[in-house]
Amino acid sequence: MKSIPNLESTLAGVAGEYCVAAELTLRGYIASITLRNSRGVDIIASNSEASKSVSIQVKTSNSSKPKWILSQKNENFASDSENHFYVFVALHQLTERPDFYVVPSKIVAESIRSSHANWLSGKKKDDTQRKDSSIRNFTDDEGKYKEAWDLLNL
Repeated sequence: MKSIPNLESTLAGVAGEYCVAAELTLRGYIASITLRNSRGVDIIASNSEASKSVSIQVKTSNSSKPKWILSQKNENFASDSENHFYVFVALHQLTERPDFYVVPSKIVAESIRSSHANWLSGKKKDDTQRKDSSIRNFTDDEGKYKEAWDLLNL
């Protein structure tokens, strides 16, 4: 599937946040996009009675492969919270609905920690040891979290 051509990463990120907020609203939830200085939280969502809420960090990919770049800080940010989630957005063409992957922060932290350790234990093409990096990647190749909105438990 081709992605939207020539969309800057900042604009893709903003588009992803609005897509998630719209999707939550269509599902009957209250969704509020936070201000830019809200560390690690892009959206606060609650049920229509406002009796339960969750925080959401949105990561958006404008690539044909559902893979998202994170950083080392994502290994620990809210990793023990039952109410913090990531929604990974895969943008497609303008006429196509994005794909959404809803993942608890604890699962994201465990996944990127173990995949990075696995990558770091490998060797480069020239058979030398890889050097540590703060970059982490998340992917859901099996589609386990695709459209898993029920995990929000709102």
